[in-house]
Amino acid sequence: MQPRGSLGSRNGMPATTGRGKLKELIPSRLPNPSADFAVENHGTIFLLRPITPAAFEWVQERLPEDRQEFGDAVVVEHRYIADIVRGILNDGLAVRP
Repeated sequence: MQPRGSLGSRNGMPATTGRGKLKELIPSRLPNPSADFAVENHGTIFLLRPITPAAFEWVQERLPEDRQEFGDAVVVEHRYIADIVRGILNDGLAVRP
């Protein structure tokens, strides 16, 4: 699934795969223990779990309507997760691994 809006290479940021780049984007220790999203790595897919109302709103506004969901999580292919996380962080929300 590719995100809608101004994420990824469309806004001048290089497009990347999710492998190896995600750890660079998400700090291992957040200054604030609360987070808006949790990201789970399941090999070829990631689960993006919105936690806060702001996160649920972000998903509704930024991700495609035909996104694949698994329970309360959004299923994301590894090649898109880094750009999605970058978009979340650029919008001022917090992500935890």
